[in-house]
Amino acid sequence: MKRITIAILFVLLAGTVYAQQTGSVLIKNATLVTITDGNKENSDILIQDGKIKKIGENLTAPRGVETIDASGKYVMPGIIDPHSHLNTVSTNEARNPVTAEVTMEESINPNSVAVYRALAGGVTSIHLMHGSANVIGGQNETLKLRYGAGQDGMRFKGAPRTIKFALGENPTRVHGQGNGIQPRTRMGVEQIIRGYFDAAQDYKRNREEYLTAKAQYDKKKKGTPPVPVAQNLRYDVLNDIIDGKVLVHCHSYRADEILMLMRVFKDYGIKNYTFQHGNEAFKVAKELKENGAYTSVFSDWWAYKFEVYYSTAYNASILNANGVINSINSDDNELIRHLNHEAAKTIRYGSTSQQDALKMITIHPAIQLGIDDRVGSLEVGKDGDVVIWSGNPLSIYSKVEKTFVDGMKYFDLEKDEADMRISVDASDDYESAAMFTDHLTGREYDACLQDTFILFEEQSFQQ
Repeated sequence: MKRITIAILFVLLAGTVYAQQTGSVLIKNATLVTITDGNKENSDILIQDGKIKKIGENLTAPRGVETIDASGKYVMPGIIDPHSHLNTVSTNEARNPVTAEVTMEESINPNSVAVYRALAGGVTSIHLMHGSANVIGGQNETLKLRYGAGQDGMRFKGAPRTIKFALGENPTRVHGQGNGIQPRTRMGVEQIIRGYFDAAQDYKRNREEYLTAKAQYDKKKKGTPPVPVAQNLRYDVLNDIIDGKVLVHCHSYRADEILMLMRVFKDYGIKNYTFQHGNEAFKVAKELKENGAYTSVFSDWWAYKFEVYYSTAYNASILNANGVINSINSDDNELIRHLNHEAAKTIRYGSTSQQDALKMITIHPAIQLGIDDRVGSLEVGKDGDVVIWSGNPLSIYSKVEKTFVDGMKYFDLEKDEADMRISVDASDDYESAAMFTDHLTGREYDACLQDTFILFEEQSFQQ
């Protein structure tokens, strides 16, 4: 245990320097899957100081820059997972239906081996999300998978703030069933949102009036000092949502609740939001498009609980055909390594084109997270987050050979056997923060509800 502790401390200390590093590399003779400008065969891509510098043919590497011959291979932008709990050490603040003031920024585990495994699947960025126990949960964190770089080093600097909402069974059973408080029904979920938005707006008006009056009193020193209105961090965040400063990502399944939230958001002028999971989103694809809403769905997971019993594997393709900006997410530490396969399923289910399928794991999640000016496609000026594949990324036979984040190599298949993982010994036992889920696999548990089981005095329950 002492050896493990020392190793972890070393990684954390080294991370403060490691986080500041960027890389340079020239990849030649590959098929470049640009996402936004088609495929470019026998082409080169130069990454310099962490940014894509040039794309073309017969490029030469500046002095000291590594050159990789990728003949016969494919290069595409790093995969982005818009819904992940990959390396979190805490997921839910579940004791109140609204906890907008909490944030995932201190719940990042940068040394989790799951990060390395995600890199081995070509993933370079994730959206680390609060759980779905709350109607309005905590603020999420967008990360770059700079493995071992420390909490601050993994943050995607400049990414917009986002927050987690949740509809349906998860908040109703956590609060109505688990705590005996509103919401117990879907009606209660809607009223929680409206009630808190109204209260936040009232607070904002009162707070601004108080601050104005206080400034006048402090200047003149005459009359009666104004009655203080204390700052409320929860209401501050809710007002930022209404003002468009925080992007909403909402756990949802049923078509009726999707329509409900779009109606609520229209009433409050909220325009930038994404429905996560959205198993019945295909039923309201037209309405989603009309409202400019985004969706982020599973590829073909459905019927794993009663709430999502009515769905279809054609969900993603139907949304895409209706012009909805849709992405595919994992919500799972294993599935995140196979998001290329999940995208490929949309070709099988709905005859989605290869380009559109790949957009669902690259540029579309980037748009939903407000980072598409930095990542999601191979374009000059964007970050050097790229992946070299042995073949077509949509093929089940293709493997990730190398993964770069900001031009730095974080995964190399050739060196994998030498163990590039931070973990000192894969056989060592580590105390796990996810103690409720260690014994479970796949969809046997609800990833969004981990660490809430104690409310029900049980170790697990079905999603």
